[in-house]
Amino acid sequence: SLRLRLLVVTAALALVVMGVVSLGQSKMDVFPEFAPPKVEIQTEAPGLSTEEVERLVSIPIENALTSTPFVETLRSKSVLGLSSVVLILERGADLEVARQNVQERLAQVAPSLPTAARSPVILPPLSSTSRVLKVGIGSQTLSQMEMSEAARWVIRPRLMAVPGVANIAIWGQNNRQYQVKIDPRRLSEQNITLQQTLTAVGNAVSLGGGGFIDTPNQRLAIRHEGWVTDPEELSRAVVTTRNGTTVRVGDVGTVEIGAPPAIGDAIINGRPGLLLIVEKYPWGNTLEVTRGVEEALEALRPGLGDLEIDTTIFRPATFIETALTNLSSALWIGCGMVILVLLLFLADLRSALISAVAIPISLLSAVLIIVQLGQSVNTMVIAGLAIALGSVVDDAIIDVENITRRLRLNASAENPEPTAKVILKASLEVRSAIVYASAIVIVTITPVFFLDGLAGAFFSPLAFAYTLAILVSLAVALTVTPALCLMGLRVDPGSHSSGALASRLQNGYATLLEKTMTRPAAAVGFLLICMVLSLLALPRFGREFLPYFKETDFLMHWVEKPGTSLEAMRRITARASDELLTIPGVRNFGSHIGRAEAADEVVGPNFTELWVSIEPDVDYQTTVAKIQEVIAGYPGLHRDVLTNLRER
Repeated sequence: SLRLRLLVVTAALALVVMGVVSLGQSKMDVFPEFAPPKVEIQTEAPGLSTEEVERLVSIPIENALTSTPFVETLRSKSVLGLSSVVLILERGADLEVARQNVQERLAQVAPSLPTAARSPVILPPLSSTSRVLKVGIGSQTLSQMEMSEAARWVIRPRLMAVPGVANIAIWGQNNRQYQVKIDPRRLSEQNITLQQTLTAVGNAVSLGGGGFIDTPNQRLAIRHEGWVTDPEELSRAVVTTRNGTTVRVGDVGTVEIGAPPAIGDAIINGRPGLLLIVEKYPWGNTLEVTRGVEEALEALRPGLGDLEIDTTIFRPATFIETALTNLSSALWIGCGMVILVLLLFLADLRSALISAVAIPISLLSAVLIIVQLGQSVNTMVIAGLAIALGSVVDDAIIDVENITRRLRLNASAENPEPTAKVILKASLEVRSAIVYASAIVIVTITPVFFLDGLAGAFFSPLAFAYTLAILVSLAVALTVTPALCLMGLRVDPGSHSSGALASRLQNGYATLLEKTMTRPAAAVGFLLICMVLSLLALPRFGREFLPYFKETDFLMHWVEKPGTSLEAMRRITARASDELLTIPGVRNFGSHIGRAEAADEVVGPNFTELWVSIEPDVDYQTTVAKIQEVIAGYPGLHRDVLTNLRER
């Protein structure tokens, strides 16, 4: 590295540039992907009770999937009209292979399911923190059905095209359908069976090819123009013709536009509306997906007319941006303090800068490797890099300090040696110490890699980032630091080896050491007292897996007695919305009641989830206390107040 010092420094600079570029392109999230891979199968079974769903749908699917490879846990949940079977896979299992195995087994069991059950659907793979945005849709002029049509046919297809979006569930959807309401009395008077009417209606709304006609010169396609566009057309459909008299659908019943029975609903800022929940793939970048969805909504907004779109009900990207900014700021402040301390102790600007150069080279090189391995840059990774900061600088300081000392001694010698030779000898003198120190630090943190389950998923990225930074700093100390010293370090023969502050501390330490050596028993006794006090204080420390995050998005789960209707939950939720929106600092409110099609909530109509977003500049504790006070005013139902990260 001394002979090729220019090449070594250029390579180090290239690593810094590549690290900065990769950091800007990296996948960023709050936490690493901590949930094990899973496959979820949902089967809609309209009209079946919870017991029937479990007996006729869930259990047959479970039995068909028990032999699926790589499955660690298999569980199911059955609610009114819906079955959900979840396969928790072993960590590291190939998700695509597992999904293919599940698909093959579902194809075998599907024909045996009751006719009331629809085809089983495998949900897309989702991230452990899958929800990236909650979009509230409301309108002063449009009906629920008109809003549903816009969401289903315009908004959802456009948002599904955003890279990284896995699924979009719509709560409160009210799909348009033609409803034929048969009058049994009129049916009997016409001597028509119900099956005849069903057949006639089915024929009227079905589309089929008309074939073609060949002429001597052309082949003409026959186009069927029987598409029903209004209830009146369907009511004119012929059921039968008897003795020259035509009996139509309108003769035995009425045809009107309606909606299927609701399985869920949504309340947006105190009014009925729609709630779109955008979910991402495990490999999706939360920040990029959020920005892509917001840009797509802005592009759609001019064509949506009177629809009001609120994207601030729940936006975890805001928390991620704030958390990463705060951690990055803390890291930069730490770097600045390190440089300041180096200046105070080394009393030489060049030595301090050469030591400090190890920080960006080591940390950004570690980030580059992490990104190239496909991992996300999250708070645990940044925390690992921040913890490694002291060791990173220490490796460089050991080398620089010894090189500086040897150069001063060489400059004072009668026959000074070449600078390159002195730097080489000085670096070799401390090489063993640097390698051993780094090895000890790495061995100390190695047990973290053997943690399993949730703890392993959380803390392994921290340990990996820390270890990587230590290894890179070791390489920098052994190669880049000597090269920089040869290129930029100049030593005055008459200068001191350390600054005034360092000299005072050394003198003070020498005095303390001398007194300690004369009274070893007192020193050992003092250490024992400190150790005992530490052990006594240990039980008083709080024990929590995660700290309490000051998130600005809160959710509340409300569970009423089984059998509670959607209408009853709507009334309770609307009232809570009005009360929560009166709290100063509460920005908006959104809730979803029951469930939606192909969604991650498998619940009945007695369940509602309330979301409240508060302004970032309000008194946090006071606002949270008022929210909890409002929630406490609803006795008789199960309720809680959580933040998104704690709930996940």
